[in-house]
Amino acid sequence: MQVYGIDLSMEKFDVNFIDVTGKEKNKQVKNRLTSISKFLENVPDNSVLCAEHTGSYGDLLVYLCNLMGIIIALVPGYTIKHSLGMIKGKSDPIDARRIREYGERFFDKLEFKEYDTEEIVEIKSLYTLRAQLVKARKSLRTGAHGRSNLPMQSISVNKHVQQALCNLDVEIAEVEYEIEEVIKANEALNENYELAVSVKGIGPVIATDLLIKTGNFMDIDTARKASSYAGVCPFPNASGKMVGKAKTSPFADKKLKALLYMGAKSAVKHNKEYRLYYQKKKLEGKPHYLIMNNISNKMLRTIYSVIKNKTPYRQDYICLDPREKNINSSTNKVA
Repeated sequence: MQVYGIDLSMEKFDVNFIDVTGKEKNKQVKNRLTSISKFLENVPDNSVLCAEHTGSYGDLLVYLCNLMGIIIALVPGYTIKHSLGMIKGKSDPIDARRIREYGERFFDKLEFKEYDTEEIVEIKSLYTLRAQLVKARKSLRTGAHGRSNLPMQSISVNKHVQQALCNLDVEIAEVEYEIEEVIKANEALNENYELAVSVKGIGPVIATDLLIKTGNFMDIDTARKASSYAGVCPFPNASGKMVGKAKTSPFADKKLKALLYMGAKSAVKHNKEYRLYYQKKKLEGKPHYLIMNNISNKMLRTIYSVIKNKTPYRQDYICLDPREKNINSSTNKVA
């Protein structure tokens, strides 16, 4: 199977591959629709494209590969760099060759990429716009708060700021409504969304963020993977006789982690189970942020559980003893 190494950038991408004669070849392709289409038409069957994950620069390539039935994998640059040992020198053609070598050497570890559905892309775009509007509103409010302490204040500035804040509030509300409408229009998205928001502490913003980041709970399909992705689960920290405290990984989605922290605060306030858990761990001397990480982890496990069982969260739900389930199933089989 032939592997093509691709180093992506905004304007073009460099390709490195081995041709049928066994010679190493390099070529440049403009990161445009026409150029990419011509390049993919000449890619042999059963070939695999291995590209560095550089955010939105590779979206068009992935989308066209999916349309044309060509397999493509996106690999983080950090993973490639630390898999090839000590290396010297750097250029786009050299990086493309290193990506190809990674794809050939670690082919079994490649995760092939499929572009997001139209609904997920629309939700992601609206969600990003909402975040920008909220950031602008926060900046205006912060500036207004600082000016309020001045001995002399401008009536005109205050008027324009209040008008801008009012407009931003309206725009944010409309964007949130459009996000909700897109989710409701898709049965699978709406079902998982409603199940997620049924969990105490999970609101529309966190549920929408989870839909986007997990691919409607299909790309990241287990609570363990989601906890690792969000950085709320600890990893062991031991070597030889040294046994340190387990730590969370810095390679995490910090925005999702921050949202889960806010959700955990709400859950502790409104959910008796989480409140008692927090108080118990606090009496044991556990640090505040460690407890909140644990609660975020518990919330993710709860979300994935209700989605798997297709049952909304109930605070009075009693989990049966697994041994009793086994006894009941054995009895039913005998009967």
